[in-house]
Amino acid sequence: MAEDHVPCDSNDHASNMKGGNDSLVVCFGEMLIDFVPTVAKVSLAGAPAFKKAPGGAPANVAVGISKLGGSSAFMGKVGDDEFGYMLSDVLKQNNVDNSGVRFDSTARTALAFVTLKDDGEREFLFYRHPSADMLLQESELDINLLEKARIFHYGSISLISEPCRSSQFAAMRIARKSGSILSYDPNLRLALWPSAEAAREGIMGIWDQADVIKISEEEITFLTGCDDHNDDKVVLDNLFHPNLKLLIVTEGSKGCRYYTKEFKGRVPGVKVKPVDTTGAGDAFVGGILSSLASNLNLFEDEKLLREALLFANACGAVTVTERGAIPALPTKDAVLELLGKASPR
Repeated sequence: MAEDHVPCDSNDHASNMKGGNDSLVVCFGEMLIDFVPTVAKVSLAGAPAFKKAPGGAPANVAVGISKLGGSSAFMGKVGDDEFGYMLSDVLKQNNVDNSGVRFDSTARTALAFVTLKDDGEREFLFYRHPSADMLLQESELDINLLEKARIFHYGSISLISEPCRSSQFAAMRIARKSGSILSYDPNLRLALWPSAEAAREGIMGIWDQADVIKISEEEITFLTGCDDHNDDKVVLDNLFHPNLKLLIVTEGSKGCRYYTKEFKGRVPGVKVKPVDTTGAGDAFVGGILSSLASNLNLFEDEKLLREALLFANACGAVTVTERGAIPALPTKDAVLELLGKASPR
């Protein structure tokens, strides 16, 4: 497992391999086009029209980190089509390194229709039969980019089918070998998996390789089969593995809980008036990873970790005050301004 960033020979070696930028976060996985209804609180069938928006959790995280002033790159595959080139340009416009993006001439860029229904639940309809992101080959991985990553971040959607599944395994191995911290947000999308059991097995199959894991309350229930997602014992017994440095449970507007080997606790959310929750979880991940990339001592210093998690909560809070994911991702100034005038819940 990657060691904490302390002065020793192995870390000197790892940092030497990172080159000039030792705080790079490389995000791996899907980038797609979200189609969102032009009016709120309707079903997909009831929507009069849709507006396109760049999406995909790993890409959102990469942009989130960059907008906060951090250094990030995205690695994945899109179609050799208008939407694919638009997405690659979105990364570039947001100062995300897009040198790891590949284009597939045989499959289209993935599309997702997403709506927030009247009961507050999101409804998804995916067009991936297959889509380009599923077809990333191991031979297309940018090894130099992976070896530069201080943090390598990924989800579980890339695990659903080959060849992308094997490519993700290979990327994780390369990043680990070069001393990267491995960060995992399962980002459960049950509709994309063949079955609930396949999703559970796929997500848990790489669980013990991550140094940092972020999950939601709903994912705790799904992965453990236990109804009480608030029970620390349920979380620690089922989801905390011996090599894990940090486990974070997001609780929406209520904030988050954190667990390390040495301590655990809760950091309250920051109160705002929500408009659209799309991208809030990705903004949170971008917030905590940007802090971690510049200071790996957060794993051992509870005070610093709590400050970083409050900052991440505020990143999510700013994001829900605007529509869309990438357009709503905040700058560091916007987050600090919110923290300056908002009291935690």
